[in-house]
Amino acid sequence: MKPVEPTGLQLIRLLADGDCHSGAALARGLRMTRAGVWKALHKAVEDYGLALESIPGQGYRLNAPLELLDPALILGYLSAAGASRLARLQVNDLIDSTNERLMAAAIARAPAGTVCLAERQSAGRGRRGRVWVSPFGANLYLSVLWRYPVGPAGLGGISLAAGVAVATVLQRLGLTDIALKWPNDLLWRRRKLGGLLLEVAGETQGPSHLVVGLGLNLRLDPDQAQGIDQPWVDLREALGQAAPGRNRLAAALIDALLETLERFGQVGLAPFLDEWTRFDLLRDQQVQLQLGERLIVGDYAGIDPDGALRLNTADGLLRAHSGEVSLRLAPPPEAPRSADE
Repeated sequence: MKPVEPTGLQLIRLLADGDCHSGAALARGLRMTRAGVWKALHKAVEDYGLALESIPGQGYRLNAPLELLDPALILGYLSAAGASRLARLQVNDLIDSTNERLMAAAIARAPAGTVCLAERQSAGRGRRGRVWVSPFGANLYLSVLWRYPVGPAGLGGISLAAGVAVATVLQRLGLTDIALKWPNDLLWRRRKLGGLLLEVAGETQGPSHLVVGLGLNLRLDPDQAQGIDQPWVDLREALGQAAPGRNRLAAALIDALLETLERFGQVGLAPFLDEWTRFDLLRDQQVQLQLGERLIVGDYAGIDPDGALRLNTADGLLRAHSGEVSLRLAPPPEAPRSADE
């Protein structure tokens, strides 16, 4: 996807308030012709997947206001501790993927505490190669880079600690019924609200670098979500009018993730396991684990100290460090037999 022209982005920012703006006023402000405004604006909303209303005699407006990401606001909302851990803050209008950007930055020696956000991703990724739906200006697409002296094998279970950090932030903002599904899904009333994608690279004996990517649905319209293959929800539905603004929420999540990544390097996973249990969706459930080509059914038996999933199966206790877990649905009741059978 080609980036939107700078003039198109300027027009989107002018219309982000959701108010109606006349073509003449937009043209004067940007020193363009009205025809130039019309052309640039229609190309911008098409490229970014936005809906534009043209009102005769009044002008143009977006069908819904946008709170666009503002680095100054995000920095202003950070705690003093969060600001001290933050090394760099990058806010992009359109990139391929926030994780891709930071993995490349890590190779180029970007420091721990580098954070990348985007208004839209053209190649957002979820786990197991899935596409992460990333409409412009609607949700949060956020990645954090951290560095550790140990090798990648020493970071087992860090996705659980990151999940606890995000769930705790949302709970403090008033979201009840938030749950975590091993290893890194966030759900609200059993519908997908967000997910984490962790990528690590480094030497076997260390050092290593980790990128934690978070995608969180804030305002996702059904037509934008047609590519999602599971029940989903957004924060607008879950919190209603109490939903926080994007910049305030981004700062709270950056604060929590930076603190968690630093703390994990100091104390490991153990202090996070009790909190994980509190949010654990799978407690006392029978589940299915997709492990490569194998589909394994068993009773969930909790999480090991190293973050591995424990599953009681017909063949004994199974421990898994990766895989796709789903709750097992009860089989449908058997149809009653007729008298002739």
